[in-house]
Amino acid sequence: MDGLFGKYRVLLAPMAGVSDIAFRTLCREAGADMAFTEMVSAKGLSFANEKTRHLLALADGEKQVAVQLFGHEPDVMASQAAWIEQEMGGSLAYLDINMGCPARKIVSKGDGSALMREPELAAAIVRSVKGAVEHPVTVKFRRGWAEGDETAPAFARAMEEAGADGVTVHGRFAEQLYRGAADWGVIARVREAVGVPVVGNGDVRCGADAVRMAAETGCDAVMIARGAEGNPWLFSQVQAALAGVPEPAPPTVKERIAMARRHAELLTHREGRNIVRMRKHAMWYMAGLPGAAAARGRINYCTTLDDFNQVFDDLLSIAREHAIVAGEEE
Repeated sequence: MDGLFGKYRVLLAPMAGVSDIAFRTLCREAGADMAFTEMVSAKGLSFANEKTRHLLALADGEKQVAVQLFGHEPDVMASQAAWIEQEMGGSLAYLDINMGCPARKIVSKGDGSALMREPELAAAIVRSVKGAVEHPVTVKFRRGWAEGDETAPAFARAMEEAGADGVTVHGRFAEQLYRGAADWGVIARVREAVGVPVVGNGDVRCGADAVRMAAETGCDAVMIARGAEGNPWLFSQVQAALAGVPEPAPPTVKERIAMARRHAELLTHREGRNIVRMRKHAMWYMAGLPGAAAARGRINYCTTLDDFNQVFDDLLSIAREHAIVAGEEE
């Protein structure tokens, strides 16, 4: 386990509704060393829910993927972790337990960051999962539950004592949701508190951010989440910055639209004609582009690849007009 995050230093976070096959493909091509599936419900798996099992599928060319489970019942978490390991075999890199998601629909059931309020139950879950699988088991959590009450270092020690092979720390309290800035100091404090590898997470939006996080916290790996939404190029920038070489130039308008098209094509290949879930991705790709404000209303009615391509065509035409007016070349 000591070498795991040395090999996988830049990670794509597990994001519900975002880290699907298409998005993972684009981020991996851009430089992500390891990608997570969307977080998977252990209870859903226990019901043999095909929609849940669908989340475990690998993309073309994806040799390994990390899987994040959420739930609060030790026996269910353990049995489904064992099932995942059996089904995926060598395609599974490691298992992560979600103890950080602050979404109301998750914490209201006692899952996600709600477990930070019950460290004994959290430790029992880790022990159960560790006893059921051979793959490494990690835990992702936040600075603490209540704003101003930092419990992450003590929580990390408890998870390590329960058998966790590594931890990921997001620098916000659960009650903050995604408000304010992530405190990277807590990542350093967790790094000092435990002997297992530590992954830093929160507010990495450019290569310089990743370099600063690594330097300030001593973390073993950097996990990127919302910063990559509509911006898979972030991984190439981070990899260059960590290697000490010049970062690639930001994508041009043409490159952003081309990536959005490819994303939609990948979703169509995987999910069929209806790709409603592309709407949020399209919004992210076109943020700040000329004509984006008007295009947002149209995106809300797009369902097929052709629908999205029509919007992308119009955005590209508007961008070309603006370039001509500004005296610039495409």
